[in-house]
Amino acid sequence: MRKPDIRWRQLVDWRAAIWAGIASGSVFFILNLFLIPLVTGGNSWVIVRFMASLVLGEGILPPPASFAVDAMMAAIIANTFATLVFGLLVAYVIHRGGLLLGILGGAILGVAAYGINFYALTYFFPWFFPLRGWVMAVNHMTLGALAGGIYEWLEVEKFIPVLNEESNNP
Repeated sequence: MRKPDIRWRQLVDWRAAIWAGIASGSVFFILNLFLIPLVTGGNSWVIVRFMASLVLGEGILPPPASFAVDAMMAAIIANTFATLVFGLLVAYVIHRGGLLLGILGGAILGVAAYGINFYALTYFFPWFFPLRGWVMAVNHMTLGALAGGIYEWLEVEKFIPVLNEESNNP
């Protein structure tokens, strides 16, 4: 009788994934607050209101584009939730690679998220259409690269044995 072949499967470190999502999401939020107004000539509160519109609806968008506590809280909640889910997704996809694969794979997933956000979800949120452009694409790519890199940096690798069922047959 043959001994069963044992393979090892790497587990996703969900704790590292959560922290990667939160950290990369914070940087993404700050980049959006500063880069988009710098490039477009607008102000940061417009971006806050766009993010808040995911939670509060289109009614939060009309001027004045000034500070509003409800808009800021809704923007933080929407951004944190979305980037946390994105961080979990990135971790699930790239957890078997190393730091370089984490950064590059995360960047590719960030560009994919940009495509989904601005070419598919604008069907449901058409007011996001004017934000499409290279700045948001770069911000999403940075979000992904940071999520993947931070995940791989924080990851504690754990493996579990998996029996190879096919090799048990004589």
